[in-house]
Amino acid sequence: MLCNCSANNQTSGSKLKHYYWIIGVLVAMFGVAVISILIIYFSKSKREQFDVEDFITLKRYTYATVKRMANSFAEKIGEGGYSIVYKGQLSNGSAVAVKVLKEAKGNGEDFINEVASIGAIMHKNVVSLLGFCYEGNKRALIYEYMPRGSLNKFIFNTKISRLEWKRLYEIAIGIARGLKYLHQDCAATILHFDIKPHNILLDSDFCPKISDFGLAKLCQGDGSSSISLLGARGTAGYTAPEMYNRNFGEVSYKSDVYSYGMMVLEMVGGRKNIDTGVSRTSEIYYPYWAHKHIDDDGGGERLKNICEEMVDEDDEMLARKMINVSLWCIQAKPSNRPSMSEVIQMMEGSLQSLQMPPKPTLSLQNE
Repeated sequence: MLCNCSANNQTSGSKLKHYYWIIGVLVAMFGVAVISILIIYFSKSKREQFDVEDFITLKRYTYATVKRMANSFAEKIGEGGYSIVYKGQLSNGSAVAVKVLKEAKGNGEDFINEVASIGAIMHKNVVSLLGFCYEGNKRALIYEYMPRGSLNKFIFNTKISRLEWKRLYEIAIGIARGLKYLHQDCAATILHFDIKPHNILLDSDFCPKISDFGLAKLCQGDGSSSISLLGARGTAGYTAPEMYNRNFGEVSYKSDVYSYGMMVLEMVGGRKNIDTGVSRTSEIYYPYWAHKHIDDDGGGERLKNICEEMVDEDDEMLARKMINVSLWCIQAKPSNRPSMSEVIQMMEGSLQSLQMPPKPTLSLQNE
């Protein structure tokens, strides 16, 4: 009997040890799971914090300060898809532009893009970022104030006198220099992906500055290699064809070159590149119509069908040069477009040295 009891006790002890071992394993597994969840959570929080705090060299403002700076957002000077821009004033009296991101863009992607893209950039033709606000879902960017507003109103607003040709030409070169800096001279290549007249601001001397980097992308290398994007970016009428159809080629810095070319054409003609309100269907796609009118022997008289208020031969030369360069920039294949360095060389060189670009192939309808 004693032997049987001893055997039973040993059996019970073995079972208890086995149960304890199973319980221990389950507890350990549960602990590992909890720790993993906490690591993921805090790592995500840290990444989100890093996205903003990494650029702490910029001055950071509280939302209350931003609101006071913008006089309770009394004077709106611009609005985009994800933001509203107000005129404000620093404590030292300097005027600033206060860009407030709309709450609809809750993940703050535009905010991160802008701070990451231009937080440390200092260039004559890129708008300067002076500070930011990141407080819960309140996000704002503080920029230098550009008193003449956007280039857009000097192209399409009939109530404002058209800029003289030399001024338009200088603005076009200034924008090209800003893009060259972003593409080639920054520590990391910056592709803007939304070059258009609305996003070019003018200071009191009409010096152009590239603004609105909400769609920008930072790239390693020189930006000439293929860029991976989830969907197209940009604004209809300025977006390069490869942005929505990779059969045209790969997305790269040449996509900004295309947008630049379309914008310069609008500067020359004072009209949208696609205009359904014109009288003839052959004029709907303006780049095709412009190419047809410049590729002839009609001289300045023919060119006046595109460009108004040309005073002399110098105006005609500048207009022809801007059209020629812009038509090279909007070639359908990215490989056929110049870099921004080449654009500057073409703009500053002689008209006689420029070859006539091929006719644009994306016309809606030929005459």
